[in-house]
Amino acid sequence: MKILVVEDETLVRLGLCELLKLNPAYDIVGQAEDGIHAVDVLMSVPSDVVLMDVRLPGKSGVDVLKEVRDKGLTTPIILVTTFDDDETFFRAIQAGANGFLRKDSSLAELTSCIDKVMNGERVFRPSVTRTARSGLEALQPKFESLDLPEPLTKKEAEVLSLMTAGLSNKEIAESLGVTEATIKTHASTIFAKLGVRDRVRAVLKGLEIGYI
Repeated sequence: MKILVVEDETLVRLGLCELLKLNPAYDIVGQAEDGIHAVDVLMSVPSDVVLMDVRLPGKSGVDVLKEVRDKGLTTPIILVTTFDDDETFFRAIQAGANGFLRKDSSLAELTSCIDKVMNGERVFRPSVTRTARSGLEALQPKFESLDLPEPLTKKEAEVLSLMTAGLSNKEIAESLGVTEATIKTHASTIFAKLGVRDRVRAVLKGLEIGYI
């Protein structure tokens, strides 16, 4: 498995690479130490997964993520952060992050996350999700119920998953071969079933109850 590592702190980056090399299935094919260089490396060096720090000089990890997604890069990208940050978490989800972990995660958690995103899953450490959700509730404590919502259909769950990737209604429609109006209808139904008002809250609720 080919892995790219983006981290501005040299000792942290080199240490992470050495730890990953302990797994014979992992091959470190490239490194970058700032956001500007990261865009060039991600777009030019073929890889299977990217580990990228959120806080980078030049461009943030989320900005790099959004830019390479806009350029068509579909490689799974895991963002790593030191602090639980609600706004960054929301932006990462919308930009198309495949995983979001804190730097205090264990090596076992990190390798598990890598393997899962390689299998098409999205992985967000529970503590990050809880912190983000509590942040929303602090801003608007009555906006939704925490009761188990009405189950989503298979198609609605698929639409929700594509929302997590940051795709627009038009892009989701093109991906599924349906009209944009159909996706808007699905989105409205998803929001109603989950008891939320927008995409970010829908994604968080989906993460919480296991749809994503």
